[in-house]
Amino acid sequence: MTLTRTRNNRVPAPRTPAAHRPTPRKRGRRSRPASIALHATLIIAAAVAVFPPLWLLVTSFKPTNDAFSTSIVTHFTLANYTHVLAGTEFLTWFKNSVIIVGLTTVLGVFIAATTGYAVSRFRFPGMRPLMWLLLITQMFPVAVLIVPLYNLLASLGLLNQPAGLVITYLTIAVPFCAWMMKGFFDTIPVEIDESGRVDGLNPFGTFWRLVLPLARPGLAVTGFYTFVTAWAEVAYASAFMTGEENLTLAGGLQTFVNQYTNDWGSMTAAAVIIAVPAALVFAFAQRHLVAGLTAGTTKG
Repeated sequence: MTLTRTRNNRVPAPRTPAAHRPTPRKRGRRSRPASIALHATLIIAAAVAVFPPLWLLVTSFKPTNDAFSTSIVTHFTLANYTHVLAGTEFLTWFKNSVIIVGLTTVLGVFIAATTGYAVSRFRFPGMRPLMWLLLITQMFPVAVLIVPLYNLLASLGLLNQPAGLVITYLTIAVPFCAWMMKGFFDTIPVEIDESGRVDGLNPFGTFWRLVLPLARPGLAVTGFYTFVTAWAEVAYASAFMTGEENLTLAGGLQTFVNQYTNDWGSMTAAAVIIAVPAALVFAFAQRHLVAGLTAGTTKG
């Protein structure tokens, strides 16, 4: 049998039957070993992330003597929750925290939004140093700031006062939130402001009636960050508030486990109750979180 040569005197390669050809992998599609390794890694990471809150929840339903036992709940009890709610000042701590966190969130969102809008829309002397100052304040650790803030609040008579903690938490939340809101306002077209001025609105009216409603995702992120900052903060609350009637939830938790007592059952029960409001706030704000966090990355 003779092979017929082509015009270029090359012998054509024999064709592989279609049934024996390897199926090409689609672009972006993982191989089976890579997919198995990825899913195994995700399962392990999820287990590591879920274990602490799950252990906290399970321990809260155990008797105090079984707090560190490795078994699941063998003697289910609500005694820890009963003791926390009826036998301690937990409800007073909860009330103090709600007042402080509520004021911090409302004031923090308002100050951050107005600051971010002013820096985004107006040009004034000292604007750039102001933004750098807001950024630099985030560089100092809490341990460095406790003493000067304590002396400042003491000189103003704000120790053991909710207003003192509100001011302290605002110094933490406002600088970061102002930067974040500036990035969000940069994505809102300036033509909206111009249309407001044409309609006779002053700058604050334009901000309040036209721009702010468009900034809901950014406001949700700012409010959530401010809430978490004030709700979960421990160092300032422990240093600036003394006496059980003045403590917040973060400071009150330390009364269950300290150098004198180790009531892990009550502490875990209180921690579960404290986590419920934070979970509710997150569930309410979650639909805006992704849009708010990514809004400042692109300018439209």
